[in-house]
Amino acid sequence: MIIQVCVGSSCHLKGSQDIIELLQSAVLENQLENEITLAGSFCIGKCNRIGVTVQVDDEIYTGITKETFKEFFRENVLEKLGK
Repeated sequence: MIIQVCVGSSCHLKGSQDIIELLQSAVLENQLENEITLAGSFCIGKCNRIGVTVQVDDEIYTGITKETFKEFFRENVLEKLGK
């Protein structure tokens, strides 16, 4: 699974660094280092007024914040990996 976090100017201002850190921690906590590749990406083209844009394989999710991260990770990463 490839997870790309937008680090373009808009998402950077909305907290992409926080989302990257949360992803890194969640991958380690769930021992998914061999199943997930994390990458940064410039604008994915789905800017949202709130939160960061994240692409998981071919699916694009918008509006990811520190507050919504756990639910996003559970539903769109762990469940897709069958965890």
